Amino acid sequence: MVDVILGLQWGDEGKGKIVDYFAPQYDVIARFQGGPNAGHTLYVGDRKVVLHQIPSGVFHEKTVNLIGSGVVLDPVTLRKECQTVADFGVDVRKNLFISERTHLILPTHRALDKASELSKGNDKIGSTLKGIGPAYMDKTGRNGLRVGDLLDKSFTTQYIKLRLKHQKMLDSLHFNEDISEWEEEFFDAVEFLKQLNIVNGEYFINERVRAGQRILAEGAQGSMLDVDFGTFPFVTSSNTISAGVCTGLGVAPQTIREVIGVTKAYCTRVGSGPFPTELMDQTGERLRAVGNEFGATTGRPRRCGWIDLVALRFACMVNGVTQLVMTKTDVLDPFADIYACEKYEVDGKEVDRIPFQMTRLSISPVYKQINGWNSSIENCKDFTSLPGALRSYIQYIDNAVGAKVKYISNGPGRDQIISVP
Repeated sequence: MVDVILGLQWGDEGKGKIVDYFAPQYDVIARFQGGPNAGHTLYVGDRKVVLHQIPSGVFHEKTVNLIGSGVVLDPVTLRKECQTVADFGVDVRKNLFISERTHLILPTHRALDKASELSKGNDKIGSTLKGIGPAYMDKTGRNGLRVGDLLDKSFTTQYIKLRLKHQKMLDSLHFNEDISEWEEEFFDAVEFLKQLNIVNGEYFINERVRAGQRILAEGAQGSMLDVDFGTFPFVTSSNTISAGVCTGLGVAPQTIREVIGVTKAYCTRVGSGPFPTELMDQTGERLRAVGNEFGATTGRPRRCGWIDLVALRFACMVNGVTQLVMTKTDVLDPFADIYACEKYEVDGKEVDRIPFQMTRLSISPVYKQINGWNSSIENCKDFTSLPGALRSYIQYIDNAVGAKVKYISNGPGRDQIISVP
């Protein structure tokens, strides 16, 4: 049995905390796509930890963690992250496993990412410059190197061959930066990676499915960044929706049970791309300040706006969401009035569907004004102690998107999650 947790917006929904909350109920936590551009924030005691590659169940002693085949892996980032986790007394050699089919991010992938973004000028996509896009391009172009290749004596030869190909591309983009230090760091990290548990991920996960173990598939980024169904071309390079679980882990569709979608009580986005409900005013600044909306991976300030129900309904539909978790609800505490986008106005017409190409259209949100609760909920322990206006807001979201909010987060702490009956 496989349950899925994934984001329903443009990433940064607080999935790390939610996975960490659910992790004790599962035997295996598995990342199924994405790379080190994802930053899942956890709190271990009073210490903040941001995980970029390791699944969020790593701090639970009895939980096995798998980096699946759909992920692209940066050995340098992984080694640093393992060292951070080790500072908490966690031995990753015991509970972290890596699929041998997982593609590697090479130093030249990072260089290509940077060179490509620089060449776009004002048309930048907003890449995190971690090499994710070029690594996925090599995967689909059947050029990529995988974790299992590290164990082959011809790896260095394979690496040099691919590096020479990348160098020609870099030359065409007039990229002259010296990346020799990146390469030295890479090969040091490769030696560390070879000491970890490299497994056949498909058999590894399916054996546990047949044994009746509970598996939680952890998504990265958000549904509106899906390479096929997101706000193309301002998207990530992988399938962030629930279908990506099957291709990223090698499990059959019928093994998936619950699809738990995570949404903020409002909206944020990092980088370029369409964002119909973005607030370019003091309210947007207030949301950013109260919510501490700065990227866990990049530190970039996030664009902020009211909740977009058109996009949220779409995300629930393409993922088959069975239950919702609403995070950062407490950020709306100080607002006397809040708003929800129920429709878009496009060319003078109101529509309730995501258009084909949002970047070519002038889209205005059609808002519904909602009474805020204008009081702190951080100390609330159960649903009945929540303000009536918040309970009404939750019911409104249920009805608007056709999926039930089952949990809300009312603060950053691990225990600040309330079950909704």
